[in-house]
Amino acid sequence: MPNSQCAESNEMEVLHQLFSSATYDASAAMCRWTDGLITLTLDEVREIPLEDVCSELDINDELRTMVVLRLRGDIGGEMILTFDEKNGRQLAASLLGQPTSEDSRWNDLEKSALTETGNILGCAYINAITRLIDQELIPSAPYFIQDYGASVLQQALIAQAITCDEVLVCRTGFHREGEELNWRVLFVPTEAMRKAMEATMHFSTGICNR
Repeated sequence: MPNSQCAESNEMEVLHQLFSSATYDASAAMCRWTDGLITLTLDEVREIPLEDVCSELDINDELRTMVVLRLRGDIGGEMILTFDEKNGRQLAASLLGQPTSEDSRWNDLEKSALTETGNILGCAYINAITRLIDQELIPSAPYFIQDYGASVLQQALIAQAITCDEVLVCRTGFHREGEELNWRVLFVPTEAMRKAMEATMHFSTGICNR
C-alpha cells in the first residue's frame, strides 16, 4: 500500500477508535438520560464531499429535525444530530412521558427535550476530541432547527462550506429497545480543527510513513 494511502487508512482508524470511545460514553449518557430506552453503536467513520452528504445519508425533501451544537473559536466546528419527524417526535414524547404529539408545531418542552439530547451527545463527542487534540473546546448551547430535507443540512453546513469541502461523518446507530432508529450524527470541523486533529494523528500514522 502506498504511504499516502497507508497514512489515510491509519488516520481513519485513529478517528474510528476516537469516536468509538466517544460513542461508548454517549451511549452510557443516553441510557441514563432515557432511563435505559436508547443505546448507541458506531457504524463507521468516513469523510463525504459536502455535495454528496444528502444522497449518502439518504436525506431527501421529507420533514427533518436537527439539533446543532457549535464549537466556538477557530478550532471549532459543528455537531449535528438529525432525526426524521417520526423518530424525533417519539423521542420527545418518551422523554416527556406523554403521548406522541400530532401537532404540526413543536412546543417548547419538546424542543427542550431534543436540545438536551443533543447536548448530552455533543458533550461526549467533544470530550473525546478534546482528549485527542489536548486543547479546550468551548461549546455553544445547542439549538433546534426544523425544516425540509436537504435545505436543513444546507443551513447548518453553509458556514463550514467556506473552508471545508468534506464532512467527517460518524454514522452512528441509535437503538430503542433493540429497534434501529433513523437518526444521524455529523461532525463538521473548521479548517483549524481539521489541522489540529491531523497534527495529533500524525504521531499515530508516522510509523507507516517511514
